[in-house]
Amino acid sequence: MTRRQFWACAPAFLPHRRAVAATQPSILVDTGEVARIRAAMAGGAFAASADTLRRNAESALKAGPWSVTNHRPNGVPAGPHDYYSEGPYWWPNPKDPHGPYIRKDGRRNPERFMGNRNDLGSFCTALLALAMGASWLGDKRYAAHAGLVLSVWCVDPQTRMNPNLEFGQAVRGVNTGRGTGIIDTVALIHAAQGVALLAGGDLLEGRVRDGVERWFGDYLHWMTTSAKGLDEKKSVNNHATWWTAQAASYASLIGDRTAQQMAWEHYRSYLLPSEIRPDGSCPREEERTNSLSYSAYNLDAFSVLCRVAQANGADLWHYRTARGVGVAQAFDYLLPYLLRPDTWKKQQISPFNPEGLVFPGLAGLGLKNAALLEAYRTLPHSRSPWNQLADLVVRTA
Repeated sequence: MTRRQFWACAPAFLPHRRAVAATQPSILVDTGEVARIRAAMAGGAFAASADTLRRNAESALKAGPWSVTNHRPNGVPAGPHDYYSEGPYWWPNPKDPHGPYIRKDGRRNPERFMGNRNDLGSFCTALLALAMGASWLGDKRYAAHAGLVLSVWCVDPQTRMNPNLEFGQAVRGVNTGRGTGIIDTVALIHAAQGVALLAGGDLLEGRVRDGVERWFGDYLHWMTTSAKGLDEKKSVNNHATWWTAQAASYASLIGDRTAQQMAWEHYRSYLLPSEIRPDGSCPREEERTNSLSYSAYNLDAFSVLCRVAQANGADLWHYRTARGVGVAQAFDYLLPYLLRPDTWKKQQISPFNPEGLVFPGLAGLGLKNAALLEAYRTLPHSRSPWNQLADLVVRTA
């Protein structure tokens, strides 16, 4: 869909006629925090952050829209609106070049199909950048383009993605999709946060907002009822943590309190007992060939989940299992290795890069942990919209 076609469908940019205060969704930031960040921006307190937000939003304004229909794989059963990806660590078998692929953990196959995944990442990054620019810098151009981007990906019947991942992370010669593929949609948390900012500011045309909420509701339903979704929910590693963080985020966006409570309970009864040892280590991440990277990635998921719960009135930060295990122990366990990766003695076959991590800041806030907050200030930070969002949350608290 072109910009001209979009506006032909929506000839006037009309704000959604809902009571904003009553329908403000909270994901990583609640209503009060959104207002405080906006006031700080207007008052010039975060001049450098405002410059970064504007650069990100201006870049996003010139890009897109994106659609799963733009790039299609050859020779697979997925339809034109189905998201399709291939597992990153699967390669042709040198002993059987035409047979099923084999796994090489930590080594990404550069020949795998990446068209839909790249477009999904670009869509989510741009949407969050546009939403932050519209909400906190007050530029309605960003909101208008965000409406177009959302309509193309989620709403328009000619271009929308089917709200499921039946064909995610397929393995050639083995299957046409796996529950594992749901890890591909972690970036949709960023998009959901963007939608929440736009909806809270009454910056989305009603047709688009309603369609987007239906799309996220349908995707959440698939995640929580399909065989692949339920398989990922019970995957006992960072995939299960990110599944729960996604479910909590999408439920918060659409106001599904039942799904929210399911996510909080899954954290208490399953994630903590199955993933974290009493010493704070996450053994299934430490089994990997990039064990420090995966341990940190898992803690990012835990921090996002706990932060979403906090923004919606639930305290998961301080919950402990019957054995006394809590997420705080995991953050404390990994903290020294973030600051000194060279002291990590387990396998890490790729260079460790901490600049995209958010958990030292979010967990430092949630747990009022001075050591984590100091580490957050010390570590390098990405200029991506997601990391800028986390930075504003930490600095505004």
